[in-house]
Amino acid sequence: MAKNEWKDDPSELLRATATFRLSEVDPDSTPGFEGDKGDAEELLADHAHELADWQERLFAESREGSNRSLLLVLQAMDTAGKGGIVRHVAGAFDPKGVAVTGFGVPTQEESEHHFLWRIRKRLPAPGIVGVFDRSHYEVVLIHRVRELTPLDEIETYYDVINDFEREVVDSGTQIVKVMLHIGLDEQKERLAERLDRSDKHWKYNPGDVDERMLWPQYQQAYQLAIERTSTDHAPWFVVPANKKWYARIAVQRLLLDALERMNPEWPAADFDVAVEKKRLAAS
Repeated sequence: MAKNEWKDDPSELLRATATFRLSEVDPDSTPGFEGDKGDAEELLADHAHELADWQERLFAESREGSNRSLLLVLQAMDTAGKGGIVRHVAGAFDPKGVAVTGFGVPTQEESEHHFLWRIRKRLPAPGIVGVFDRSHYEVVLIHRVRELTPLDEIETYYDVINDFEREVVDSGTQIVKVMLHIGLDEQKERLAERLDRSDKHWKYNPGDVDERMLWPQYQQAYQLAIERTSTDHAPWFVVPANKKWYARIAVQRLLLDALERMNPEWPAADFDVAVEKKRLAAS
């Protein structure tokens, strides 16, 4: 087996099961892959065309009335590489077939509605691959850690989220939920790089250091969110993210697996191909 191939299926290795413990996931590990950075970059490039082909099939299928779409949900601590996933993995998709949404602090209007209100507005249309950079999970993560919402209310949100995702899946949207798991020391190095480089200052947020002080609380919030909302219809995949190159090929593989399971098909021609060939030749 070449080093730029998967030894084992990451969809199985990274899926959060009933016995999942975030504390047991080594953020430096590369489950299922034995190659190095160069091998991973080669693998990423090799499968980019395949990913684009499946996405085009999904888009084409929707032109014939299919209601199916795909949604990638990305959650992580700051600097874990969500932006890199968008650029290097989702970047393989045709722009007309992908919709990326970054969910920041809710606007005044959004704050006046149920937390799912702004999420529903950004769900992918038929034929589209949607990417959420942060998502509806913020209400059980930062809201829990920062006590922005009463705990008894937050406790009800896990079931609300499960019901919502069941509804989304039943409507035709396949969901791939990914937590990029970065280590505390690795995050410190990445934040330091942003301070050392003037071209990275724009990415630095002083608030990130404040959030680092609450690292154990965030790890517990993620543990609770994952164990309570990793379901058969919308499982969580926890991807070690200290090595950006591994996280990218892992998410690419998860998307490929999802699209292969969906198996969108090219629409049949609604015209006589032979007749059109003759007309074209004579034109």
